[in-house]
Amino acid sequence: MRLNVLERGNGFPILCLHGHPGSGHSLSVFTDHLSQRFKTLAPDLRGYGGSQTAHDFSMANHLTDLEALLDRYQIDRCLILGWSLGGILALELALRQLSRVSGLILVATAARPRSSHPPITWQDNLYTGLASIVNRLSPGWQWNIEVLGRRSLYRYLIEQHTPTAYRYLAQEAMPAYLRTSRQATRALAAALKQGYNRLPDLSQIQCPCLVLAGAEDRHIIPASSQETAEHLPQAEWRCYPNTAHLFPWEIPEQVLTDIDAWLERNPQVVSPYPDQPLVISELPRKTSQS
Repeated sequence: MRLNVLERGNGFPILCLHGHPGSGHSLSVFTDHLSQRFKTLAPDLRGYGGSQTAHDFSMANHLTDLEALLDRYQIDRCLILGWSLGGILALELALRQLSRVSGLILVATAARPRSSHPPITWQDNLYTGLASIVNRLSPGWQWNIEVLGRRSLYRYLIEQHTPTAYRYLAQEAMPAYLRTSRQATRALAAALKQGYNRLPDLSQIQCPCLVLAGAEDRHIIPASSQETAEHLPQAEWRCYPNTAHLFPWEIPEQVLTDIDAWLERNPQVVSPYPDQPLVISELPRKTSQS
C-alpha cells in the first residue's frame, strides 16, 4: 500500500513510526525538532490517518508497506524512531533489513511487551469521552484536567497532568484516534492474541539503539523496555520518573535533549556511510509552556 507520508526537512533520513491509535502527525513532538537537521518521514501506517483501507490486513502488511516506502524514497540507510507499536515495527524492520537500519530510537516499547493496565470500566470510558471533547474545545483547561481528565483513562497514559500534555492530547491524540480504522484495531488485536516475543532475535541488531521508558507506564511496563535494552548489543536505556506511556508529551524538552546527546555520542547513525560519521550541530529549542 502506498502510505500517506508527512515529509519534512532535508539531510539524513529518519523514519518515524507512530503507535496505536496514531498518525504521522502525532509524532510532531519529534519531527518538529529533528527536521531542523534531518529529513523526517512520518507515514500514516496502513489503516491509520490518511492511509485508509477497506480491507482487513495483518501486522506483517505494515512491514511490507514500510519496505516499499523506503524503496519509493530510494533510501539505502536510515535511522528509525518508533513509539509504542511503532517501536515494535522498528525492531521488526531492523531484523528484516539489517544493513538498511543505522540505528533505533525506541520509545515506550518492547520486544516482549507486558502490561499492568487495570480493567476498563464504563465510568472510565464516560470520563474519557467527556474530557476529550472538552479538551478539544479548550486545550489544556485546568478545570477539565482536574475534574474530568484525572478520572479518565488519561490517568494511565500520562502521569504529569499539565496543560502541555493536554494540548498534545487535543491536537495530536484525538484526531489520530478518530482516524484509526476498525481494520487497524482488529489487526493489532489479532497480533496481541498470538503473543509476541522477539528477545531471542535481538542479538542480530548490531546498530546503536536508544531505549526510553516512562517509570509509571501501564501499557508497556518499563521492565519490558529495560529487558529489550539488555538484549540489544549496543543499547542505552533511560527511564524517566513520574511519567507514563505518553512521556514525550509530558517532558518533551528532556526527551529531545537526551536524543540530541545520544546522536552526539553516535554520529554514525545519521551518516549514509558508517565509516564517515557526520558532525551534528546543536540547535536551540523553544521552551514548552506548562
